[in-house]
Amino acid sequence: MTLDEIRRTAFAMPLTSPAFPKGPYRFVDREYLIVSYRTDREALAKVVPEPLSFVDPIVNFEFIRMPNSTGFGDYTESGQVIPVVFEGRRGNYTHAMYLNDGPPIYGGRELWGFPKKFAQPSLAVERDALVGTLDYGSVRIATGVMGYKHVALDPAAMAKSMSAPNFLLKIIPHVDGAPRILELVDFRLEDITVKGAWTGPASLQLAHHALAPVADLPVREILSATHILADLTLGLGTVVFDYLSEERPR
Repeated sequence: MTLDEIRRTAFAMPLTSPAFPKGPYRFVDREYLIVSYRTDREALAKVVPEPLSFVDPIVNFEFIRMPNSTGFGDYTESGQVIPVVFEGRRGNYTHAMYLNDGPPIYGGRELWGFPKKFAQPSLAVERDALVGTLDYGSVRIATGVMGYKHVALDPAAMAKSMSAPNFLLKIIPHVDGAPRILELVDFRLEDITVKGAWTGPASLQLAHHALAPVADLPVREILSATHILADLTLGLGTVVFDYLSEERPR
């Protein structure tokens, strides 16, 4: 393979059989259970990276079923997303994600900088409740429960909230272990069609694990819960801050 052929065809590893395809990445019948809770301000300050900031110490714990996604297949994801502010704009910072499928882990980390690790999340209806769980190996580290479709929400309002900026800390090391890429990335969900949205009574339990420290942001008060069914496209990102070339934010 010539130098020109390598430059022309290289997209992802391995060179001759990439672990994930090029986008766009369309998701059909993507289903969310999102439990919003209040945590400790000091704990949140330790994990939200400058130049992002936050107003209230709130975390959204998400369980997401993705049965039909372009190139990534059928999988489930779970993790913590934090409402933040960047240059006066409100958005969400993805702090930690755990999922059970290889291509979205590889693509999520390499393309956008999603903080994805392999685990075993699930989301399913159990009689009158929507139940999300997250296991890291044999250890249950999260359980979220919401009453199934107790109160309908406005789909248009949900679609607007899902269109907010999303931020990621993309880290790719050099061959000597030092960071070669260290960027704050802004990505958006696009072409959103909300097929239904509901709320209801909810609970969330987190357990400590050395390698999946979701409980480091402890649950102090449940604020709300949302169940969403939607079709959407996961847009590619834009670098909004380069930690290796820009000055430390004041």
